[in-house]
Amino acid sequence: MRRDIFQAIADPTRRAIIALIAIHAMTPNALAENFNITRQGISKHLRILTECDLVRQEQQGREIYYSLEIERMKEVDLWLEQFRKIWETKFNHLDSILENMKKNNK
Repeated sequence: MRRDIFQAIADPTRRAIIALIAIHAMTPNALAENFNITRQGISKHLRILTECDLVRQEQQGREIYYSLEIERMKEVDLWLEQFRKIWETKFNHLDSILENMKKNNK
């Protein structure tokens, strides 16, 4: 079953996992050390992230390392871009209002 990328990143634990493995690949045991949940809980989150193609698994000896598929994050970035433009427009408008208020107070 392929899950939606936004469903995957909706969970704060999965977002934290993404942040950790964005820095460097980690095993489930290494990830579990950063959370107050079991290794099985981490594995469940990793399975969901894998189903969304957000993480890549790489076997190294007896260990499996998980790393971020940064290209998949572009889908999230593209979706957020529409809101960035709205926010920038609103902030620019606010800057203009504040500048006018400063000029009027002088």
